[in-house]
Amino acid sequence: MRMLNPEIKRQILNIQKNELNEHIIYKKLSLIIKNKKNKEILEKISQEELAHHNFWKTITQKDTKPHKFKIFFYILINRIFGITFGIKLMEFGEGKAQITYDNLKEISPKVEEIIKDETRHEEELISLIDEERLKYVSSVVLGLNDALVELTGALVGFSLALRNTRLVGIVGLITGIAASMSMSASEYLSTKQEETTKSPLKASIYTGFAYVGTVILLVLPYFIFKNIFLCLGWVILGAILVVLIFTFYISVAKGLSFRQRFLEMSGISLGIAVINFIIGILIRKIFGIEI
Repeated sequence: MRMLNPEIKRQILNIQKNELNEHIIYKKLSLIIKNKKNKEILEKISQEELAHHNFWKTITQKDTKPHKFKIFFYILINRIFGITFGIKLMEFGEGKAQITYDNLKEISPKVEEIIKDETRHEEELISLIDEERLKYVSSVVLGLNDALVELTGALVGFSLALRNTRLVGIVGLITGIAASMSMSASEYLSTKQEETTKSPLKASIYTGFAYVGTVILLVLPYFIFKNIFLCLGWVILGAILVVLIFTFYISVAKGLSFRQRFLEMSGISLGIAVINFIIGILIRKIFGIEI
């Protein structure tokens, strides 16, 4: 093994610390979750990360301390958004370290094995994780998509036609809740007819909650502000924000293209909003609505 220059040693110490962080994170997650299969997967990954850390330690001949805030952050992310999302988010970080790994191949033949392990074996383990919230993600997508497309367009149309924030908020809330129940019922019947392991009741609940959550987010400003155009701005911004967050979640958890899905979902929602903007103005002029 050749002598290390200060920059190379600094890079290796960063990798060593990161491996220790992930060892602790995976270990803590394996103690939290109840699913036996997932627990075993996480325990195995945890031991692999510890082995990687110990290898780098033989190179640097130094101890590193774990990053407590980073560990807390990822544990929190895993608890809120699910294990699959949290783990893949961490793996994105390892993907960025690939260039550093490539630069260290001459340090030891073992480095090549670690690179293969990080890029192939752990990804295979992660893909085995079976998580309920991802099983029902299509139901959540259905609820979000319908709420964004239907309610964004409806609120824009109501706003331009009625010009009364509280009235628009009430009408939008009634419309949204009624539509959410309709979508939940449709999802229940649709799932019941499919050959799937999904529970029709759970699928309908996921759809309903996704729809109602989006409705509340979009109509809330109409009960707070008096300026109709401020509320309209919030509807558009809120729709884009929901699409951004959910698209990022799906892209990370399922390894899909973020840009394509984001442009598609936001384009549909905003396109419908523009159409309803025009319809709202026409209705107001044709029927002479003054409120």
